[in-house]
Amino acid sequence: MTARMDQLLKLHAADPADAELCYMIGLEHGNAGDLDDALAWLDKAIATDPAFGYAYFQKGKQLIDADREDDALAAIDAGIAAARDAGDAKALGELQDLRESIE
Repeated sequence: MTARMDQLLKLHAADPADAELCYMIGLEHGNAGDLDDALAWLDKAIATDPAFGYAYFQKGKQLIDADREDDALAAIDAGIAAARDAGDAKALGELQDLRESIE
């Protein structure tokens, strides 16, 4: 485990309701090539904050990299709906661009 991951897990233990910490832990797992844990942590981020557009974006990217296009599209579409509902134009645009890149 990296020092960064260790620190993130300690912070998460202190505040398990912090969606950004779940997101960052998911990114760390993704960077380490651990898809299952990356997806699990990104799902925790989404469950904690359903409007967290970038968690959907990263989940979609992880799934694209794993050649799971149908799952990626489902995650991206859910993110597009969440970003639209939240009025997050930046996340919405990035999710739409990601979706177009795999169509």
